[in-house]
Amino acid sequence: MQVGSDLSVRFATFGSRSIVTHALMGIGFVGAVISGLFVNGQIGLISMVAFINFTAGMWISQSIHSLGNAATDDEYNGVLLEVLDRV
Repeated sequence: MQVGSDLSVRFATFGSRSIVTHALMGIGFVGAVISGLFVNGQIGLISMVAFINFTAGMWISQSIHSLGNAATDDEYNGVLLEVLDRV
């Protein structure tokens, strides 16, 4: 009997979680650039800062997650090589 859903089984490896985390960081940064350039006034400034803070938080989370993975014998060599292996 399977405990988790198919999605949780798919993201059981560190590389898959790393790709998702980096994708969220990319989306947050793009959101910061778009809101900073195209939204006027205080709303644009607040949105840009919020997106930058979200991206920074995801970066810190990924860094801590990577430090925890370094203690294992996982064959993870970085997100770029993970993406290249899947393409």
